[in-house]
Amino acid sequence: MTGGLRIDNLEGKNIHIDPGPGALIRSYQFGLNPRRLDAIIVSHSHTDHYTDAEVLIEAMTRGMTRSKGTVIGSLSVIKGYKDWGPCISKYHLSKTENIILEDGETTKLDNIKITATKTIHGDPTCIGFKFQTPRITISYTSDTAYFNELGSYHRGADVLIASVIRPDNEHIRGHMCSDDFKLLIENVKPKLAIMTHLGMKMIFNDPDGEALRVQEDTDTRVIAARDGMCIDLEQLTDHQLTLDDYGYRGAPVAQSGRARDS
Repeated sequence: MTGGLRIDNLEGKNIHIDPGPGALIRSYQFGLNPRRLDAIIVSHSHTDHYTDAEVLIEAMTRGMTRSKGTVIGSLSVIKGYKDWGPCISKYHLSKTENIILEDGETTKLDNIKITATKTIHGDPTCIGFKFQTPRITISYTSDTAYFNELGSYHRGADVLIASVIRPDNEHIRGHMCSDDFKLLIENVKPKLAIMTHLGMKMIFNDPDGEALRVQEDTDTRVIAARDGMCIDLEQLTDHQLTLDDYGYRGAPVAQSGRARDS
């Protein structure tokens, strides 16, 4: 499934990140109400990251009858850049607050500071996101090749979520493999690291085994995401958690609530 991931009840906000194909259907399948979204965040203009953005905007705005919510995205997503985008119509953006970010720029969603992080990807305006709150920091790389400065953008994250397409040292342009993720974890030193957006080679090559290998090499809890996985991170900042504490049924994340792949 390529419906992105959702962070619920982060400082009271529900956020859907990179809602690709199936995001609306999977939200309902996994018991998440898209009408209760406060923000939709899209990292770049590739279809597996933005396809369902407009239908989620319609849900968030009650069928475009209310001005509600925030859309945050790269330049290509909201305005278009050269051959990329725009990905969301002016009509759908007419009922939301719209924020374009470039790497290094920040914005706020009430008590959440959101910083755009640099990527190296096919869409040159692609960005990742770091979500900082008084209690927890969650960082998401989006799609990117590994580069030496990548860790500096995500340093300080309690939870690091990364797109890890291929296992071992198998590289594909503009994406990370497991060995790249290991380097990133060693640089960032998160409390929890999650591999998501797994490619078919990863899925057929035992992603849980790959996560365990990276975990053993980095001495950091590493989880390979599955469709519909959910982790409760309510107490992450209070003590060292086990998987039972996380409420582990699957993977991505939240503070004072939960998040899940959709």
